[in-house]
Amino acid sequence: MRASEMRRRARIFLVLFAALALAACDDRPAAPAWSPARELAYCDWVDYQVRPVMEAFEKEYGTKIKYVPLPTQEAFAEALRGGKCDVAVIGNELMPALVAGGLLAEVDYRNVLNFKNVAANFRDLVYDPNNRFSIPFRWGTIGLLVRTDEATRPVGRWADLGAAGKTALWDMPRNAVPVALKAVGYSVNSEAPAELEAALNFLLARKAALTIWPAEAASIAPALVENRAVMAFGWSFDALVAREGNPNITYILPEDGAILWGESLVIGASTTRKSTAEAYIDFILRPEMSAQVTNVLHFATTNEAARSSVDPKLRNDPIIFPPNEYLRNAEIILPVSPEGEKRYTELWARFLASSQHEKGH
Repeated sequence: MRASEMRRRARIFLVLFAALALAACDDRPAAPAWSPARELAYCDWVDYQVRPVMEAFEKEYGTKIKYVPLPTQEAFAEALRGGKCDVAVIGNELMPALVAGGLLAEVDYRNVLNFKNVAANFRDLVYDPNNRFSIPFRWGTIGLLVRTDEATRPVGRWADLGAAGKTALWDMPRNAVPVALKAVGYSVNSEAPAELEAALNFLLARKAALTIWPAEAASIAPALVENRAVMAFGWSFDALVAREGNPNITYILPEDGAILWGESLVIGASTTRKSTAEAYIDFILRPEMSAQVTNVLHFATTNEAARSSVDPKLRNDPIIFPPNEYLRNAEIILPVSPEGEKRYTELWARFLASSQHEKGH
């Protein structure tokens, strides 16, 4: 090899060595492969924003979180259809229709590494195999709220709904109908016409005692606190609100089986800020952030790694995190087929057409 060629190669080697040495000594973070968006639209229920988590993300990423409050499940579907949500929290029963409608983006789990914190029993459920489109986020129970100082008889089973006095029902067919199905001994996800008819007959037999509570209301607790009802079906959140308003209100998970609900984080298919959306979901799944969500909203988290950081008072509250023995015979509300959705809607419309129930306010 000629001397000139040796000198040229030596210079190249020295330049490369210097570059590597500089990189090794430079402790500055590498530039991200993407630039976070300036704003991200996050859709959740009315009054469910957790400002500490949103502000922490804004500070770390420089992205403004635009909170979009929505009142009903139908409103979430419409917001996703209209491109108003980059990230949304949806009830799991909506998943098939949203996927079939092309309204959800597939999650790139290379950008959501904290998915590992989600407990295994919440993953890969039938409505979203391999969690292609959703990240399990919150869960809880549906049970019976009872004014023990006003009820005319003991309450312990779903069939007791409406039998102990004036009873409030949410104006939500995908929740009210499963309660009636459970009361007559069928699956909360049944689509069988005969079984749905039995559920309708159960409701009609009690219609004089029933008050319909508006779906857009923040909680059903006022119906009991203000003595407009002595019973209601509601979520664990309603039970916590009711307990603060009147210590005589108790929350019962019926002995024939509690009903479980779940919500997931999803990304709107029309978003132009998908990487930032995934970064926000990954941020929420940090244990300390998921714990903050539970501490503020008082919902159980799917984040197993977050449990130890949840306020002990909440972590040990059986209304929020019910012991396994309370969940014996429990059944989760799952998506039904389009034909099933139609049957639920029509059944509920037939019930509402009945003139002998009252309308709540």
